[in-house]
Amino acid sequence: MTSNWLRDRPRIGQTAQLSRTITEKDISLFTEISGDRNPLHYDLNVAKASRFGEIVVQGGVTSAILNAVVAEELPGPGTVFLNVNWNFKAPVRPGDVITGQVEVTQVREDKPITNLNTTVVRGDGTVVLEGTAICYTMQTNEVR
Repeated sequence: MTSNWLRDRPRIGQTAQLSRTITEKDISLFTEISGDRNPLHYDLNVAKASRFGEIVVQGGVTSAILNAVVAEELPGPGTVFLNVNWNFKAPVRPGDVITGQVEVTQVREDKPITNLNTTVVRGDGTVVLEGTAICYTMQTNEVR
C-alpha cells in the first residue's frame, strides 16, 4: 500500500509537546483578533469578584498552544484540525507557563488523518485543558 503521508507516518503512542509563558500581551493580541472583551480578561475588580479571583486569559489563548504542537511537531507542517473536543478544567493567568501535549491514539491507513489525546498543563502541574482532536495533514513542499 502506498503511504498518503509526505513525511513519516505518526505512530500510535507517539507524543510531542511545546511550552510557552503567557503574557498580558497575549490577552491584548487575542482581543484584537477575536473581539473578546470580557472583563474577566481586563478588569481586575471584576475578575477578583469572580470565582477565578484574578485576571484569566481567554480560552483561545490557552488552546492555541495545541495549534502550535500539531503544526510544528506532531503530526507536523501542513496539519489542520478537523474536529476538537476540549474541556477547560482550570484558569490560566498572565505569567503562567503552559505546556501543550499531544499523544497519537489512531492513524488512518487510507488518509493522512490522526486522532490525538490533547492536554494543556500549567507549570504547577494543573491540567487546564484536556480532550481530543482529529487532524488532517496536507502535503506541503516544506522540508524539515
